[in-house]
Amino acid sequence: MQYDHILIRYGEMSLKGKNIKQFIIRLQENIQAKLKDFPNVKVKRTQGRMFVLLHGEDPKPIMDKLQKIFGIHSLSLAIMVDNDLEKIKEAALYALKENTDVKKFKVSVKRINKDFPVRSQELNQILGGHLLKNTEDILVDVHQPDLEIKVEVRLEATYITSSVIPGLGGLPVGTSGKSLLLLSGGIDSPVAGYLAMKRGVQLEAIHFHSPPFTSERAKQKVLDLAKQLTKYGKAIKIHIVPFTKLQQEIFREMPDEYAMTIMRRMMFRISERVCEQESILSLTTGENLGQVASQTMESMHAINEVTNYPIIRPLVAMDKLEVISISQEIGTYETSILPYEDCCTIFVPKSPKTKPKRVKINHYESKHDFAASIEEAIENIETITVYDKKDIEESFSDLF
Repeated sequence: MQYDHILIRYGEMSLKGKNIKQFIIRLQENIQAKLKDFPNVKVKRTQGRMFVLLHGEDPKPIMDKLQKIFGIHSLSLAIMVDNDLEKIKEAALYALKENTDVKKFKVSVKRINKDFPVRSQELNQILGGHLLKNTEDILVDVHQPDLEIKVEVRLEATYITSSVIPGLGGLPVGTSGKSLLLLSGGIDSPVAGYLAMKRGVQLEAIHFHSPPFTSERAKQKVLDLAKQLTKYGKAIKIHIVPFTKLQQEIFREMPDEYAMTIMRRMMFRISERVCEQESILSLTTGENLGQVASQTMESMHAINEVTNYPIIRPLVAMDKLEVISISQEIGTYETSILPYEDCCTIFVPKSPKTKPKRVKINHYESKHDFAASIEEAIENIETITVYDKKDIEESFSDLF
């Protein structure tokens, strides 16, 4: 006898009512995509549950993959047996003996198949007695057990599990549409992308690159960050905007204290154009309220003026230590702190305006026509797609 299934439990998805089917189908598709390197593994759905059939595969690398998929509340290794009392008793004993350091256990039966002749409470007692009879120095403790053996008697079979591993929760990536992530090389924006994916968002990304002031290493750093994010979702398309000319123009023509705000407005204008071409419905940023001059309430108000697109700001109420903690958990921190500057750090005004006024910004922008430089930047966007397990595979620089 051996563990031959992985049982997947839904969390928030179970609250979706009549719409739950589309979420479950997308979750199954995402799981199948992540497990494509395990050809023997199959994914099946039953009422209220999903199972991964191992077919002899080592469960550990598969469990590692599943723990990085949004939409999974928890998972457990499971033994599947026929709805036969003796086989259920045998499987429950196997599950207990596999955990050698257990001193106290409990059995929890869930009898979904009401045609099974033994009722839940009676089956609890039968299995508990069987386990006590066939082990030594182990007691039943229904309040504080070392191990809980869960038995689900379903229509097609019975499943026995003995440990619960938490998943990421959230919603399956792809159930909430697409968003364009403004991806810098810093700590914040990858975390914002991760949290957006947790809400079911499929990401594309945009990065503003200013050679020779920003190096090829800075560009590669951003691609590496995007690749880290693909571990939690799908391939990510990154639109790399040549920003040098426009950025120099902004800092040459605009008042120094307003240049950073105006630069961000230009980024949003270009990002909106990419959204229109890619059928994307929102922008996602790593902005955090009050963290820097461009992230005050007044700055956000001034910058938002140039777009009607919703702007998702997952980090807006977090402190920096919380963001750093998440970046370490998801594996982006070490890449983010590499010392390669992005375009937002190379032209920093001495005294940026923390409370910019829309009327003044519009006045300054009206004195110079940036349209040609914006168009030139858009026309020369390079688009690269990064994948979970591969290096950069495709370039789409001719899309625009």
